[in-house]
Amino acid sequence: MEEMLAERVTAVTGPRMRIGTDGRRPGYRRGPVQAVRDSLRSLSRAGMAGGIATYCLSLLPSLIPRGWLAQAVFSGITMALGYAIGLLIRWFVRRSGFHPRWSVPLERAAQPVLLAAAAGSLAFSGLAAHWQDRIRGLLGMPGVEALYAAVPVVAAVVALAIVAVAHGVRVLGAAAMVRIRRTIPRVLVRLGTTVALIAFAILVFNGTFMTWVAYGLDRAAAAVEAGRAPEIEQPASPMRSGSAESLVSWDSLSATGQAFVAGGLPRDALAEFAGLEDHDDGPVDPIRVYVPSDPAGDLERAAALVVDELDRTQAWSRDVLVVATPAGNGLVQPAAIATIEMMYAGNTATAALQYSHASSWLSFLSDRNTAPEAGKALFEAVYAAWQERPQALRPKLLVYGESLGSYGGHGAFSGLQDMVARTDGALWVATPNFTETWRDLTDHRDLGSREISPVYDDGIQVRWGTGDGHARDLWDPGPAWEEPRIVYVQHGSDGVVWWSSDLLWHEPDWLREPSGDDVLPGLRWLPVVTYWLTTMDMVVAEEVPAGHGHVYLGEYVDAWAAIAPPTGWTDDDADTLRDLLIDEYAEF
Repeated sequence: MEEMLAERVTAVTGPRMRIGTDGRRPGYRRGPVQAVRDSLRSLSRAGMAGGIATYCLSLLPSLIPRGWLAQAVFSGITMALGYAIGLLIRWFVRRSGFHPRWSVPLERAAQPVLLAAAAGSLAFSGLAAHWQDRIRGLLGMPGVEALYAAVPVVAAVVALAIVAVAHGVRVLGAAAMVRIRRTIPRVLVRLGTTVALIAFAILVFNGTFMTWVAYGLDRAAAAVEAGRAPEIEQPASPMRSGSAESLVSWDSLSATGQAFVAGGLPRDALAEFAGLEDHDDGPVDPIRVYVPSDPAGDLERAAALVVDELDRTQAWSRDVLVVATPAGNGLVQPAAIATIEMMYAGNTATAALQYSHASSWLSFLSDRNTAPEAGKALFEAVYAAWQERPQALRPKLLVYGESLGSYGGHGAFSGLQDMVARTDGALWVATPNFTETWRDLTDHRDLGSREISPVYDDGIQVRWGTGDGHARDLWDPGPAWEEPRIVYVQHGSDGVVWWSSDLLWHEPDWLREPSGDDVLPGLRWLPVVTYWLTTMDMVVAEEVPAGHGHVYLGEYVDAWAAIAPPTGWTDDDADTLRDLLIDEYAEF
């Protein structure tokens, strides 16, 4: 009887289909559009709210402009972090015992609210483009690209990709844990996890883990550099490391080191600027000593090789000897050294020691110790050899460092007075905020001077240059400037100088005080947000014209002229050399 009834129902309604737990019949295949819709529906609303909010915050103006792609990637990463923050807040609320039950009308209203917030973020993108236009105008750059309109789309794609990867890792981790628990007793799993966490904590706190990270980053950066090393001709001059006569083999130098020893302005440019075209001898060939990092990490051994190279090239007979601490990737800014070489018609020597291959910000994040240790090892070795020479026959001993190189170079000195006592002058460019001596001098600046352009002790020994493309403001405190002279050069728009972990929770003076001429007026400090935006400024800080951000060029002329001017140096000489450097090294 039941079978007959079922047959009649089937005849009227058709065969019944079995529905799966996902609401679809077996064998159903989702198309790509439906797959995307289902993925978006699975997103947490709390996470989406956090992502939209942080996306808007990522568009706020900071020290320098951002290209559309850099902004899109940065905003996408920030959105993914915001999504995670939203999930964390939801988890915390539920763990606190609060389980809100939303009514059907509220559930339905949540989606339009999120859509309205998303639309508002698009309008905020337009406002961000206006801010970027204003910052670009301050720096003499063209307006924002038309592609800036694609920022919200690309940012969303980047954020979704990060969330998808994180979700996949979580699923795989959960599956792995299920398999582990099936084969290993739970007590052993907990014991192993606890031991692993304790071991990891010990490795982190005793510095071993970060040492491994620093070594891994350095080796990876070295491999990448070797893979893309440009074809650079080995220098023929015996005055260069890496030459046939050098104690440092050409192949042992990194691409950065090879570029340094083979670089410099042409000999005829030196002759023309010095007015020596008609002299038989002409200008001398500048000495450039560059020693790669020791494979065993022995900084003293590498520094001793620097001294051996200085002995071989008879660098002690030159007018000037510059001890240059490179940046994290081994870079010694070519324009900075070319400036002093031009001023002295090539009668100079420069000594540098590479200690890392990774970029400066990676080097700093992974290892804060190696840079100052290398700076100290280099200077102490050179200083000891320099002291052995008769005082009347010694070259001027100058020190130079830029960015992380400035931080590293400071490692050789206990403070300002030590610098004054053991050098004939120092040039520190784009000194990071966390450099102890810089921080101490800035914090104790004269009353009324700004953090971006401090005046310390009336400028008697140390001064700051912050000019737009030059450093003539070094003389603003007056002509009474004792020797040796210490010079700091920095831009108000350089995120490398102003980045600090203190930005997380404390408003700095440079945001409370009147800003620099190339900084958008009205910038405000926001907890965490300003720190995150300034971090982005460090990543893209070199994508601006010279004289702004982290790009220094004409400033070297006025700085070196203040520290160690050659005989007969004039303002006209400075202007001529500045123009020459801009023609040769400006990339924007």
